Amino acid sequence: MRKRIVTLTVLAAVLAISLFGLPLAVGVSRYFTEDEHAVLERVADSTALSVSDELADGLPMPPVTSPRKGVRVAVYGPGGTRLAGEGPPVADEVVLGAHIDDFVAGDVDGDTAIAVPVMSGARLTGVVRAATSHAEVRQRTAVTWLTMLFLALIAIAATWLVARRLAARLARPLEELSTAAERLGDGDFTVRAHRAGIPEIDSVADTLDTTARRVGDTLARERAFSSEASHQLRTPLTGLRLQLEAGLETPGTERAALEAGVVSADRLEQTIADLMELARHRPAASEPVDVDTLLEEVRQSWESLLAASARELRIVVDQPPRPVVPPAAVRQILTVLLDNAVTHGRGTVTVTARDASDVFALDVADEGPGLDGDEDPFGRTGKGHGIGLALARTLAEAEGGRLRLTVPSPPTFTLLLPVAVS
Repeated sequence: MRKRIVTLTVLAAVLAISLFGLPLAVGVSRYFTEDEHAVLERVADSTALSVSDELADGLPMPPVTSPRKGVRVAVYGPGGTRLAGEGPPVADEVVLGAHIDDFVAGDVDGDTAIAVPVMSGARLTGVVRAATSHAEVRQRTAVTWLTMLFLALIAIAATWLVARRLAARLARPLEELSTAAERLGDGDFTVRAHRAGIPEIDSVADTLDTTARRVGDTLARERAFSSEASHQLRTPLTGLRLQLEAGLETPGTERAALEAGVVSADRLEQTIADLMELARHRPAASEPVDVDTLLEEVRQSWESLLAASARELRIVVDQPPRPVVPPAAVRQILTVLLDNAVTHGRGTVTVTARDASDVFALDVADEGPGLDGDEDPFGRTGKGHGIGLALARTLAEAEGGRLRLTVPSPPTFTLLLPVAVS
């Protein structure tokens, strides 16, 4: 990539210099040609003024020299004979043309020549010829072209150096992004891309960092669920076993036991589906959760299980708002809280759905003994509460909610979830 950037930049510079330099070179050549003509004309005019009196009076010609190096000046009589100066012995076509026109220019024998007539009234008294070699113009043009070429090479070299620096600056962050993407592909989700100060590249780096965090979080969630799913599956399996054993021990209740077993099997299947959905970390549901349906599922799943222990399930609905989180998340958090109340609590288990200042609140309480002040119910070593409550809190926080122990005695856990904006 670096070579490509440098090559394209240098080619662009060469093209720009060529498009500008070639017309300029042609203009320089024309300029020197026209400038040489102007110099020859000035020399011829000044010489004609200096010898006009001698030509008009027929006096001998004084020595004629050119004030400009490289320019040869000659004076010719009306008959075409050279009277003074340096030039052809007899008049050439340029000198002869000056007998008719006021100014004649042309190329003769490798020279650029200009001839101007010298007049005395209406009478032609002579012709002044000024000439210079084509080599003079070519030399000046060549020197200028070489200077332009040298400056062009310097510009191209400077472009090459700048292009290398820019290529390094552009390629380095892209190479670092490539390395970061490779590390991400190898399973290093802690990788973070460097910022280059270039908005487009930094945008890609931000996207890569976001992807790394999401993939890492997803993998961590899947690993956590792999180790914690057994806790969630243990409760419906226990309920199924208890119902089947109760049916076996009570004569004439085989059908009722089977029906209860089917219900527990359905609950187990729903639990597995919820765990699979949550492990994939699907986006939050677009529609609010139907609280009444959810609580009715809770009643059907837990009422018989509590009744087997001579305990009661009480559900209170106090016009709660509807949370906008996946129903699977709420269902599994409730499963953990109710399992905790069944296993570690006593007496009636109360589930209350209410409005807590525009936040959906769900309280799960029982009549068991309170928790010690130093005990962390969400820790993995807290007197049997352990992994389930830790998992429930993780689920709640993942969906933008909170799970707290609001009352230590009797223990009351409160789930707070965001609600739909009306």
